[in-house]
Amino acid sequence: MPWPGALSQRASTPASGSISNMYAVNLARYQRYPDCKQRGLRALPPLALFTSKECHYSIKKGAAFLGLGTDSVRVVKADERGKMIPEDLERQISLAKAEGAVPFLVSATSGTTVLGAFDPLEAIADVCQHHGLWLHVDAAWGGSVLLSQTHRHLLAGIQRADSVAWNPHKLLSTGLQCSALLLRDTSNLLKRCHGSQASYLFQQDKFYDVALDTGDKVVQCGRRVDCLKLWLMWKAQGEQGLQRRVDQAFALARYLVEELKKREGFELVMEPEFVNVCFWFVPPSLRGKKGSPDYSERLSKVAPILKERMVRKGSMMIGYQPHGTRSNFFRMVVANPALTRADMDFLLNELERLGQDL
Repeated sequence: MPWPGALSQRASTPASGSISNMYAVNLARYQRYPDCKQRGLRALPPLALFTSKECHYSIKKGAAFLGLGTDSVRVVKADERGKMIPEDLERQISLAKAEGAVPFLVSATSGTTVLGAFDPLEAIADVCQHHGLWLHVDAAWGGSVLLSQTHRHLLAGIQRADSVAWNPHKLLSTGLQCSALLLRDTSNLLKRCHGSQASYLFQQDKFYDVALDTGDKVVQCGRRVDCLKLWLMWKAQGEQGLQRRVDQAFALARYLVEELKKREGFELVMEPEFVNVCFWFVPPSLRGKKGSPDYSERLSKVAPILKERMVRKGSMMIGYQPHGTRSNFFRMVVANPALTRADMDFLLNELERLGQDL
Protein backbone atom coordinates (compact mmCIF):
# COMPACT_ATOMS: atom_id res chain seq x y z
CA MET A 1 0.00 0.00 0.00
CA PRO A 2 1.63 3.24 -1.12
CA TRP A 3 0.81 5.26 1.99
CA PRO A 4 3.85 7.35 2.93
CA GLY A 5 5.89 7.47 6.05
CA ALA A 6 5.14 5.68 9.26
CA LEU A 7 1.34 5.46 9.10
CA SER A 8 0.43 1.95 10.09
CA GLN A 9 -0.91 -0.30 7.37
CA ARG A 10 -3.17 -1.99 9.91
CA ALA A 11 -6.31 -0.21 8.79
CA SER A 12 -9.55 -0.42 10.69
CA THR A 13 -12.56 -0.26 8.38
CA PRO A 14 -15.25 1.75 10.19
CA ALA A 15 -18.74 2.40 8.87
CA SER A 16 -17.89 5.64 7.10
CA GLY A 17 -15.58 8.61 6.94
CA SER A 18 -17.76 10.27 9.57
CA ILE A 19 -17.16 7.38 11.97
CA SER A 20 -13.45 7.44 11.13
CA ASN A 21 -13.30 11.10 12.13
CA MET A 22 -15.10 10.34 15.39
CA TYR A 23 -12.72 7.45 16.11
CA ALA A 24 -9.76 9.79 15.64
CA VAL A 25 -11.16 12.26 18.19
CA ASN A 26 -11.81 9.46 20.66
CA LEU A 27 -8.34 7.96 20.18
CA ALA A 28 -6.64 11.33 20.65
CA ARG A 29 -8.65 11.94 23.82
CA TYR A 30 -7.89 8.47 25.19
CA GLN A 31 -4.19 8.76 24.42
CA ARG A 32 -3.97 11.91 26.53
CA TYR A 33 -6.48 10.90 29.22
CA PRO A 34 -6.76 7.09 29.33
CA ASP A 35 -8.82 7.26 32.55
CA CYS A 36 -11.74 8.64 30.52
CA LYS A 37 -12.55 5.14 29.26
CA GLN A 38 -13.53 4.08 32.77
CA ARG A 39 -14.38 7.33 34.51
CA GLY A 40 -15.99 9.15 31.61
CA LEU A 41 -16.19 12.90 31.27
CA ARG A 42 -15.50 13.53 34.94
CA ALA A 43 -11.91 12.48 34.26
CA LEU A 44 -11.45 15.30 31.77
CA PRO A 45 -10.69 19.01 31.90
CA PRO A 46 -12.37 21.26 29.32
CA LEU A 47 -10.95 20.11 25.99
CA ALA A 48 -10.52 21.91 22.68
CA LEU A 49 -10.12 20.56 19.19
CA PHE A 50 -9.49 22.60 16.08
CA THR A 51 -10.67 22.35 12.51
CA SER A 52 -11.26 24.57 9.51
CA LYS A 53 -14.52 26.35 8.81
CA GLU A 54 -14.59 24.22 5.63
CA CYS A 55 -14.46 20.94 7.56
CA HIS A 56 -16.95 18.11 7.20
CA TYR A 57 -19.94 18.37 9.51
CA SER A 58 -19.00 15.05 11.14
CA ILE A 59 -16.32 16.76 13.23
CA LYS A 60 -18.88 18.69 15.27
CA LYS A 61 -21.29 15.77 15.24
CA GLY A 62 -18.54 13.50 16.57
CA ALA A 63 -17.73 15.96 19.35
CA ALA A 64 -21.39 15.93 20.36
CA PHE A 65 -21.58 12.11 20.30
CA LEU A 66 -18.44 11.81 22.42
CA GLY A 67 -19.78 14.17 25.08
CA LEU A 68 -17.28 16.92 24.35
CA GLY A 69 -19.98 19.20 23.01
CA THR A 70 -19.90 21.23 19.84
CA ASP A 71 -18.54 24.21 21.79
CA SER A 72 -15.29 22.28 22.19
CA VAL A 73 -14.72 22.58 18.43
CA ARG A 74 -12.74 25.74 17.69
CA VAL A 75 -13.27 26.83 14.09
CA VAL A 76 -10.14 28.03 12.31
CA LYS A 77 -10.35 30.52 9.48
CA ALA A 78 -9.84 29.45 5.87
CA ASP A 79 -8.47 31.48 2.99
CA GLU A 80 -10.38 32.41 -0.16
CA ARG A 81 -9.68 28.97 -1.64
CA GLY A 82 -11.00 27.14 1.43
CA LYS A 83 -7.66 26.14 2.97
CA MET A 84 -7.04 26.31 6.71
CA ILE A 85 -4.85 29.27 7.71
CA PRO A 86 -2.04 27.95 9.97
CA GLU A 87 -1.49 31.37 11.56
CA ASP A 88 -5.11 31.46 12.72
CA LEU A 89 -4.76 27.89 14.01
CA GLU A 90 -1.87 29.08 16.16
CA ARG A 91 -3.96 32.01 17.36
CA GLN A 92 -6.94 29.80 18.21
CA ILE A 93 -4.76 27.39 20.19
CA SER A 94 -3.33 30.24 22.25
CA LEU A 95 -6.82 31.63 22.81
CA ALA A 96 -8.15 28.25 23.97
CA LYS A 97 -5.29 27.89 26.47
CA ALA A 98 -5.91 31.40 27.78
CA GLU A 99 -9.56 30.48 28.35
CA GLY A 100 -8.58 27.42 30.40
CA ALA A 101 -9.21 24.73 27.81
CA VAL A 102 -6.75 21.96 26.94
CA PRO A 103 -6.04 21.63 23.20
CA PHE A 104 -5.62 17.99 22.16
CA LEU A 105 -6.39 17.54 18.43
CA VAL A 106 -6.32 19.32 15.08
CA SER A 107 -8.41 17.94 12.23
CA ALA A 108 -7.13 19.07 8.85
CA THR A 109 -8.97 18.35 5.60
CA SER A 110 -7.61 16.97 2.35
CA GLY A 111 -10.37 17.57 -0.15
CA THR A 112 -13.09 19.73 1.37
CA THR A 113 -16.65 18.85 0.45
CA VAL A 114 -17.58 22.00 -1.44
CA LEU A 115 -14.46 23.58 -2.92
CA GLY A 116 -12.21 20.50 -2.89
CA ALA A 117 -9.51 22.34 -0.94
CA PHE A 118 -6.40 20.71 0.53
CA ASP A 119 -5.21 22.16 3.82
CA PRO A 120 -1.44 22.95 4.07
CA LEU A 121 -0.49 19.84 6.03
CA GLU A 122 3.21 20.59 6.51
CA ALA A 123 2.51 23.93 8.17
CA ILE A 124 -0.32 22.47 10.25
CA ALA A 125 1.89 19.56 11.32
CA ASP A 126 4.50 22.07 12.49
CA VAL A 127 1.91 23.73 14.71
CA CYS A 128 0.76 20.37 16.08
CA GLN A 129 4.33 19.30 16.78
CA HIS A 130 5.06 22.55 18.60
CA HIS A 131 2.02 22.18 20.86
CA GLY A 132 2.04 18.38 21.20
CA LEU A 133 -1.34 17.89 19.52
CA TRP A 134 -2.73 14.89 17.68
CA LEU A 135 -2.95 15.61 13.93
CA HIS A 136 -5.87 13.97 12.20
CA VAL A 137 -6.37 14.36 8.45
CA ASP A 138 -9.85 13.92 7.06
CA ALA A 139 -8.83 12.68 3.63
CA ALA A 140 -12.08 10.81 3.08
CA TRP A 141 -12.53 12.63 -0.22
CA GLY A 142 -9.00 13.55 -1.28
CA GLY A 143 -6.94 10.66 0.09
CA SER A 144 -7.05 8.66 -3.14
CA VAL A 145 -5.03 11.41 -4.84
CA LEU A 146 -2.01 9.80 -3.18
CA LEU A 147 -2.21 7.04 -5.79
CA SER A 148 -1.38 9.54 -8.54
CA GLN A 149 2.27 10.39 -9.15
CA THR A 150 1.10 13.57 -10.90
CA HIS A 151 -1.20 14.96 -8.22
CA ARG A 152 -0.04 13.46 -4.92
CA HIS A 153 1.80 16.70 -4.07
CA LEU A 154 -1.59 17.97 -2.87
CA LEU A 155 -1.15 15.68 0.14
CA ALA A 156 2.39 16.77 1.02
CA GLY A 157 2.85 16.36 4.75
CA ILE A 158 0.22 13.66 5.30
CA GLN A 159 2.96 11.28 6.43
CA ARG A 160 3.20 13.38 9.60
CA ALA A 161 -0.40 12.70 10.61
CA ASP A 162 -1.32 10.58 13.62
CA SER A 163 -4.49 9.38 11.89
CA VAL A 164 -6.03 9.59 8.44
CA ALA A 165 -9.60 8.94 7.31
CA TRP A 166 -9.86 7.64 3.75
CA ASN A 167 -12.90 6.62 1.72
CA PRO A 168 -12.02 4.46 -1.32
CA HIS A 169 -15.74 4.46 -2.11
CA LYS A 170 -15.46 8.09 -3.14
CA LEU A 171 -12.84 8.95 -5.77
CA LEU A 172 -11.86 5.33 -6.46
CA SER A 173 -15.52 4.30 -6.79
CA THR A 174 -15.12 1.20 -4.66
CA GLY A 175 -18.57 -0.23 -3.92
CA LEU A 176 -20.36 1.48 -1.06
CA GLN A 177 -19.32 1.38 1.58
CA CYS A 178 -15.57 1.18 2.03
CA SER A 179 -13.79 3.40 4.53
CA ALA A 180 -10.47 3.14 6.29
CA LEU A 181 -8.88 4.71 9.33
CA LEU A 182 -5.09 4.57 9.20
CA LEU A 183 -3.03 5.15 12.33
CA ARG A 184 0.58 5.98 13.02
CA ASP A 185 0.35 4.16 16.36
CA THR A 186 1.53 0.53 16.43
CA SER A 187 0.85 -0.13 20.14
CA ASN A 188 -2.70 -1.44 19.60
CA LEU A 189 -4.23 1.87 20.64
CA LEU A 190 -7.52 1.03 18.94
CA LYS A 191 -8.01 -2.05 21.09
CA ARG A 192 -6.93 -0.35 24.30
CA CYS A 193 -9.29 2.54 23.64
CA HIS A 194 -12.34 0.62 22.38
CA GLY A 195 -11.86 -2.96 23.50
CA SER A 196 -14.26 -4.62 25.95
CA GLN A 197 -12.63 -8.10 26.06
CA ALA A 198 -15.95 -9.93 25.85
CA SER A 199 -14.87 -13.54 26.48
CA TYR A 200 -17.85 -15.00 24.64
CA LEU A 201 -16.68 -13.39 21.39
CA PHE A 202 -13.00 -12.46 21.49
CA GLN A 203 -11.16 -15.53 22.74
CA GLN A 204 -7.41 -15.03 22.69
CA ASP A 205 -6.38 -18.73 22.62
CA LYS A 206 -6.85 -19.18 18.88
CA PHE A 207 -4.65 -20.95 16.37
CA TYR A 208 -4.03 -17.77 14.33
CA ASP A 209 -2.71 -14.30 15.12
CA VAL A 210 -5.54 -12.65 17.07
CA ALA A 211 -4.00 -9.22 16.35
CA LEU A 212 -5.66 -9.55 12.93
CA ASP A 213 -9.11 -9.55 14.54
CA THR A 214 -10.48 -5.99 14.40
CA GLY A 215 -13.78 -6.90 16.05
CA ASP A 216 -12.95 -5.57 19.52
CA LYS A 217 -11.29 -2.43 18.14
CA VAL A 218 -14.38 -0.83 16.65
CA VAL A 219 -17.82 0.32 17.78
CA GLN A 220 -19.80 -2.01 15.54
CA CYS A 221 -20.06 -5.69 16.29
CA GLY A 222 -21.58 -7.33 13.23
CA ARG A 223 -20.57 -5.66 9.98
CA ARG A 224 -19.67 -6.38 6.37
CA VAL A 225 -16.13 -7.14 5.25
CA ASP A 226 -15.83 -3.79 3.50
CA CYS A 227 -12.07 -4.03 3.00
CA LEU A 228 -12.64 -6.98 0.65
CA LYS A 229 -14.16 -4.59 -1.89
CA LEU A 230 -10.97 -2.54 -2.02
CA TRP A 231 -8.76 -5.63 -2.15
CA LEU A 232 -10.69 -7.14 -5.05
CA MET A 233 -10.69 -3.87 -6.99
CA TRP A 234 -6.97 -3.37 -6.36
CA LYS A 235 -6.25 -6.89 -7.56
CA ALA A 236 -8.34 -6.35 -10.68
CA GLN A 237 -7.15 -2.84 -11.57
CA GLY A 238 -3.63 -2.87 -10.21
CA GLU A 239 -1.84 0.17 -8.86
CA GLN A 240 -1.47 1.65 -12.36
CA GLY A 241 -5.16 1.13 -13.05
CA LEU A 242 -6.16 3.00 -9.92
CA GLN A 243 -3.69 5.77 -10.74
CA ARG A 244 -5.27 6.10 -14.19
CA ARG A 245 -8.68 6.35 -12.54
CA VAL A 246 -7.51 9.30 -10.42
CA ASP A 247 -5.64 11.00 -13.27
CA GLN A 248 -8.63 10.62 -15.60
CA ALA A 249 -10.87 12.38 -13.09
CA PHE A 250 -8.46 15.32 -12.94
CA ALA A 251 -8.22 15.43 -16.74
CA LEU A 252 -12.01 15.43 -17.19
CA ALA A 253 -12.42 18.13 -14.57
CA ARG A 254 -9.90 20.26 -16.46
CA TYR A 255 -11.77 19.62 -19.73
CA LEU A 256 -15.02 20.74 -18.11
CA VAL A 257 -13.38 23.92 -16.82
CA GLU A 258 -12.02 24.81 -20.25
CA GLU A 259 -15.39 24.17 -21.90
CA LEU A 260 -17.14 26.30 -19.28
CA LYS A 261 -14.88 29.20 -20.16
CA LYS A 262 -15.85 29.00 -23.82
CA ARG A 263 -19.60 29.31 -23.27
CA GLU A 264 -21.68 32.37 -22.56
CA GLY A 265 -23.65 32.12 -19.35
CA PHE A 266 -21.21 29.98 -17.37
CA GLU A 267 -18.97 31.44 -14.68
CA LEU A 268 -16.44 29.61 -12.52
CA VAL A 269 -16.54 30.21 -8.77
CA MET A 270 -12.76 29.62 -8.77
CA GLU A 271 -10.13 27.62 -10.59
CA PRO A 272 -10.30 24.15 -9.03
CA GLU A 273 -7.27 22.29 -7.72
CA PHE A 274 -9.23 19.05 -7.37
CA VAL A 275 -12.19 17.51 -9.22
CA ASN A 276 -14.84 19.73 -7.61
CA VAL A 277 -15.85 22.11 -10.40
CA CYS A 278 -17.94 24.93 -8.90
CA PHE A 279 -19.75 27.28 -11.26
CA TRP A 280 -22.79 29.44 -11.86
CA PHE A 281 -25.15 29.19 -14.78
CA VAL A 282 -26.20 32.76 -15.52
CA PRO A 283 -29.48 32.68 -17.49
CA PRO A 284 -30.14 35.08 -20.38
CA SER A 285 -32.18 37.47 -18.21
CA LEU A 286 -29.24 38.09 -15.86
CA ARG A 287 -26.38 38.36 -18.32
CA GLY A 288 -24.72 41.74 -18.28
CA LYS A 289 -26.48 42.71 -15.02
CA LYS A 290 -23.89 41.68 -12.46
CA GLY A 291 -23.76 45.16 -10.96
CA SER A 292 -27.50 45.43 -10.31
CA PRO A 293 -28.63 45.51 -6.64
CA ASP A 294 -30.73 42.34 -6.83
CA TYR A 295 -28.33 40.33 -9.02
CA SER A 296 -27.09 38.02 -6.28
CA GLU A 297 -30.58 37.34 -4.96
CA ARG A 298 -31.91 36.52 -8.42
CA LEU A 299 -28.89 34.37 -9.31
CA SER A 300 -29.32 32.38 -6.10
CA LYS A 301 -32.75 31.20 -7.32
CA VAL A 302 -31.42 29.82 -10.62
CA ALA A 303 -29.69 26.66 -9.37
CA PRO A 304 -32.69 25.38 -7.35
CA ILE A 305 -34.97 25.86 -10.35
CA LEU A 306 -32.60 24.06 -12.69
CA LYS A 307 -32.10 21.27 -10.13
CA GLU A 308 -35.84 20.71 -9.99
CA ARG A 309 -36.12 20.70 -13.76
CA MET A 310 -33.29 18.22 -14.32
CA VAL A 311 -34.66 15.87 -11.66
CA ARG A 312 -38.20 16.02 -13.00
CA LYS A 313 -36.90 15.39 -16.51
CA GLY A 314 -34.60 12.64 -15.26
CA SER A 315 -31.66 13.81 -17.35
CA MET A 316 -29.08 14.35 -14.58
CA MET A 317 -28.66 15.38 -10.95
CA ILE A 318 -26.03 17.87 -9.78
CA GLY A 319 -25.71 19.37 -6.32
CA TYR A 320 -25.77 23.07 -5.56
CA GLN A 321 -25.18 25.19 -2.47
CA PRO A 322 -24.37 28.71 -1.29
CA HIS A 323 -20.94 29.35 0.19
CA GLY A 324 -20.26 32.29 2.44
CA THR A 325 -21.40 35.37 0.55
CA ARG A 326 -21.58 33.46 -2.74
CA SER A 327 -25.02 32.79 -4.21
CA ASN A 328 -26.12 29.22 -4.92
CA PHE A 329 -23.79 27.60 -7.44
CA PHE A 330 -23.49 24.14 -8.97
CA ARG A 331 -20.81 21.74 -7.74
CA MET A 332 -20.00 19.16 -10.37
CA VAL A 333 -17.85 16.41 -8.86
CA VAL A 334 -16.02 14.58 -11.63
CA ALA A 335 -15.37 11.22 -9.98
CA ASN A 336 -17.20 8.45 -11.85
CA PRO A 337 -14.58 6.54 -13.91
CA ALA A 338 -17.20 5.87 -16.58
CA LEU A 339 -17.54 9.59 -17.39
CA THR A 340 -16.33 10.86 -20.75
CA ARG A 341 -15.87 14.21 -22.46
CA ALA A 342 -19.23 13.61 -24.14
CA ASP A 343 -20.83 13.56 -20.68
CA MET A 344 -19.22 16.90 -19.84
CA ASP A 345 -20.59 18.34 -23.09
CA PHE A 346 -24.04 16.95 -22.31
CA LEU A 347 -23.95 18.55 -18.86
CA LEU A 348 -23.35 22.01 -20.28
CA ASN A 349 -25.79 21.57 -23.15
CA GLU A 350 -28.51 20.35 -20.80
CA LEU A 351 -28.08 23.29 -18.44
CA GLU A 352 -28.39 25.64 -21.41
CA ARG A 353 -31.56 23.88 -22.55
CA LEU A 354 -33.12 23.82 -19.09
CA GLY A 355 -32.30 27.46 -18.37
CA GLN A 356 -32.86 29.14 -21.71
CA ASP A 357 -36.20 30.69 -20.61
CA LEU A 358 -34.97 32.04 -17.26
